[in-house]
Amino acid sequence: MTILLVILALAAGTYATRLAGVMLHDRLVLPERLRHLLPIAATTLLAALVATAVFTEAGRLAVGVARPLGVLVGAILAWRKAPFVVVVVAAAGTAALLRLAGLP
Repeated sequence: MTILLVILALAAGTYATRLAGVMLHDRLVLPERLRHLLPIAATTLLAALVATAVFTEAGRLAVGVARPLGVLVGAILAWRKAPFVVVVVAAAGTAALLRLAGLP
């Protein structure tokens, strides 16, 4: 029951945050510098999440080759605008094949 309440509270908070963005879009005037930095901040946050997922495992630094190369293959395919399914399958397949070959 507690987990359900937490999920509902998080869902309501997420919905309220998104609704506030839509409702305040025309009313909130941001400084030009902040308007320039917001898209960069989103990209930076995404890159930090990817780096954390690639180079850590169970909260510790994971020094390996298979996962970073798999992510690199996925990034190149995404940059070349390959379909999402192809990007995911190629990245996972690359990491799996490298691990099958004995690389960490």
